[in-house]
Amino acid sequence: MTHTVNGILLLSEKRYSMNQLNLNVIPFLEIYPLINVLLVDDHELVRAGIRRILEDMKGINVIGEVSCGEDAVKWCRSHSVDVVLMDMNMPGIGGLEATRKISRYSPDIKVIMLTIYTENPLPAKVMQAGAAGYLSKGAAPQDVINAIRTVMAGQRYIASDIAQQMALSQIEPEKSGSPFASLSERELQIMLMITKGQKVNEIAEQLNLSPKTVNSYRYRMFSKLNISGDVELTHLAIRYGLFNKETLPGSE
Repeated sequence: MTHTVNGILLLSEKRYSMNQLNLNVIPFLEIYPLINVLLVDDHELVRAGIRRILEDMKGINVIGEVSCGEDAVKWCRSHSVDVVLMDMNMPGIGGLEATRKISRYSPDIKVIMLTIYTENPLPAKVMQAGAAGYLSKGAAPQDVINAIRTVMAGQRYIASDIAQQMALSQIEPEKSGSPFASLSERELQIMLMITKGQKVNEIAEQLNLSPKTVNSYRYRMFSKLNISGDVELTHLAIRYGLFNKETLPGSE
């Protein structure tokens, strides 16, 4: 039997009235902070799988699901959300920009990036954007649970293999191997949107920038990466594990 009182999930073998509900005297009562989790992924099957895992866990409540970064930002502004499990590559602004917006306007909400993209410099850029955690979609279910509870305790949670990779790149940046490490957070965000096939005007509208500004970022990226166009940019992103060629427009 369960009770929820002031955001606390109470589990007990015995029924108690509200007048009897005294946490100091109820025997054999387990107490779990109730954590409201929002799932953000553009694949319904992925959301269903994560929901199934979380629904079996005490103290975790899947409060909602959305399929894009824009809706995630709106949800966090209008609902009581504690933790967001965020995908990286989605239609619209994507997970990186959504994380930045949520962290800026709703700093109490903890965002955990749950993605297939684990290569540098994405984890570091996501954490710099305000995320509290970073996990691969290949993580074990218990790792997801541990991440949720860890960030709710006020700590950061990064999968051990990703954390090691980030640490090594800080110690020996010349050996990180990725030319994308030189990009700023905004440049990286626009790069991800370009590789999804989004046009300059569309990117400008979604990021509230002018097309001229977006193009300035593009040409700055091209210069840093020593390339000349969007096709080369996409191929380079695939080469360094920042983009999955199976998600290219028209590949399905």
